[in-house]
Amino acid sequence: MKTLVIYTHPNHQSLSYAFLQKVIQGSTENPRITEIKVLDLYEEGFNPVLVFNKEKRRRDMHADPNLETYRQQITWADQVVFVYPIWWGRPPAMLMGYIDQMFASGFAYKDKGGMLPEGLLKGKSVVCISTMKGPTFYPLYWLYNAHKVLMKKALFNYVGIKKVKFFEFGNMESPKGKHDVKLNKIYRYFKLLH
Repeated sequence: MKTLVIYTHPNHQSLSYAFLQKVIQGSTENPRITEIKVLDLYEEGFNPVLVFNKEKRRRDMHADPNLETYRQQITWADQVVFVYPIWWGRPPAMLMGYIDQMFASGFAYKDKGGMLPEGLLKGKSVVCISTMKGPTFYPLYWLYNAHKVLMKKALFNYVGIKKVKFFEFGNMESPKGKHDVKLNKIYRYFKLLH
């Protein structure tokens, strides 16, 4: 299994970065994961800003030469892992800008004229690992599970990805946040992943 890890946090001293390291560690110890690539959106200097004008049309985004390397990464991967914090109930703007550009019509899905498109990324799986300051139940009860609905239904299922796993870790700014237990959970998950 080829794994692409998309890391979205500006600080390499962050807890998100520690989770990234556990993903890498567990993956490299798993004989089923044959290759792993990491895309650090901040370190890469990825430009999340959408620009549409006479020269750059939205309908041509799937063929934008500036995004070709990123399209190749997604095409290459059997599994895509997203590691990011939850800010204001949703992923960071940097990650949303990546999603806006990469999951474009003509690459990630194809309109068929009906209610739903044809997902062009079928057969891939996704794992989302997110951290938040508030308690884990906060997005579920207070925000009506908006984060998971956004990522799973509005994005991944839409482009044909049906196998989606979430790890949402709350209370991560608290000394009682059980960081080591949660980090070890991610390490074990990727080490034992089939």
